[in-house]
Amino acid sequence: MNIEIWSDFMCPFCYIGKRRFEAALEQFPNKNHVEVIYRSFELDANSERDVPHGADEMLASKYGMSLEKAKEMNAGVAAQAQSVGLTFKFDTMILTNTFDAHRLAHFAAQHGLMREMTERLLHAYFTESKHIGDHQTLAALAAEVGLNQKEALQMLAGQAFTAEVRNDEEEAGKLGVRGVPFFVINRKYAISGAQSSEVFLGALQKAWEEDQPLTLLNTSDSTAEGEACDDGVCAPSQQKP
Repeated sequence: MNIEIWSDFMCPFCYIGKRRFEAALEQFPNKNHVEVIYRSFELDANSERDVPHGADEMLASKYGMSLEKAKEMNAGVAAQAQSVGLTFKFDTMILTNTFDAHRLAHFAAQHGLMREMTERLLHAYFTESKHIGDHQTLAALAAEVGLNQKEALQMLAGQAFTAEVRNDEEEAGKLGVRGVPFFVINRKYAISGAQSSEVFLGALQKAWEEDQPLTLLNTSDSTAEGEACDDGVCAPSQQKP
């Protein structure tokens, strides 16, 4: 079963939703048959790499609210994060453009480390207040998950994996994705937002059941098989001795 997750590294609900989904997946009896694929989505593709203001100021400016109100709202999000074991430090977060971080995630995918790289980038941004738009920082994070730091830095200096990021974003547009996180199960079911673990678990179970072959039910109170036609021959079933 394939689960595709569109997300951005500066989206707080993407990290919260990731944890809730992971909690559901841990409870899912068939979790070993699930492949999770992370897809790129930029909340602000036009953002500068070096942003002169912080998360509270950005929220206040974007929605025309007071700085105090923005801090209050971010504190509420931080409380949600804490409920799933995450620590968000909005007061020291370094806003940036996440395009290169997405390219790095695709670079990691080429080496079988996309899940690890995704988690490391989210933790670096929300908890450690690292500048995930800075190439040196990104390369160092890549090394922490087992990638070659020099190769990562060389990749970031060029345009490699630009097409992969753009393809993910184009696919999101075709699917009607307007916000993240956005979860797609077997290209049949979609879940928008950081839903509860119960919602995720229910969706996983439903998708799994519908994807499985039919199960033949045996009638334990009968010794005879039901009549059926087989290979063009229709005959009464034989009573078992």
